[in-house]
Amino acid sequence: MPSHILTITLNPTVDYCTTAPGIEPGLKLRCSEPQIDPGGGGINVARAVRLLGGQATALVAIGASTGANLLQLLALEGVPTVAFQGPGETRQSMSVIDQETGQQYRFVMPGPEWQEHDVPRALTSVDQAATSETLVVLSGSQPPGVAKDFPSILSDHVAGRGSQLIVDTSGPALFHLAEQPRDSLYVLRMNGEEGEELAGRALPTRADTAEFAQSLVKKGVARIVVVARGADGSVMATKDGAWHGVSPPAPIISKVGAGDSFVGGFTLELSRDKPVEDCLRTGVAAASAATMTEATRLCDPELTAQQRRDCVVTKL
Repeated sequence: MPSHILTITLNPTVDYCTTAPGIEPGLKLRCSEPQIDPGGGGINVARAVRLLGGQATALVAIGASTGANLLQLLALEGVPTVAFQGPGETRQSMSVIDQETGQQYRFVMPGPEWQEHDVPRALTSVDQAATSETLVVLSGSQPPGVAKDFPSILSDHVAGRGSQLIVDTSGPALFHLAEQPRDSLYVLRMNGEEGEELAGRALPTRADTAEFAQSLVKKGVARIVVVARGADGSVMATKDGAWHGVSPPAPIISKVGAGDSFVGGFTLELSRDKPVEDCLRTGVAAASAATMTEATRLCDPELTAQQRRDCVVTKL
């Protein structure tokens, strides 16, 4: 039976993406008409799931007029939402592409400061929206003021509901998650830099990455651990072994949303009870497709299908 997907975004954003003839200090930079999209890790995962033919509900903390705008953008994309009141004004972010060099500059705002009483409101919303058949996805940055142990607290709540948790996080929150076994943590994903920081050493080869990922699985941190290796695809470890998946080289237009597209594709296949190798293949293909699209358009379904056909998954 397919599982319901619920994504959580505590620090959403309205993303603006534009271009400028050249980026120099001190000048008025005349920009093109911006592409405006709803953003934030969990929101992008839900958008990616919908693009790939599935459906996920986005649980979102919103605030003031920008929050209302965010909900309108999600409604236009057909993404079901469960909104709860967050503090302050929902943040905005901007990416600008220099037309002369093709380089992309990303300006990411921190978001409003959370207080201690804001976190229980978020957890109550999760309890109300999650069931025993739910894959709960926590992705994206934590707002200022939210303690590093939030993913761990969420893990306990999810376990109490009989749900399963998928986390894509970094920094102190990632380190805290990796400290001890967590029965309800189904999937833990990180990028290569985060993996090396957590491992405390360089992970130059696929075998190095696989060994590290398997050490986390053996420790009981998560049943599935995925570590992205940039253009070299991703490595996945479970109790049954490790795999590497990579798509053929493709022109990179924008890296925005590639990680979230991976999580969207991976989670969608998990919700359909597909083998983990198929989950990895679709995730890698979706991430690759996202880099081939402009702005924050995420994984184009046709490009994802094409990349999936050519994706190579190897058992390590």
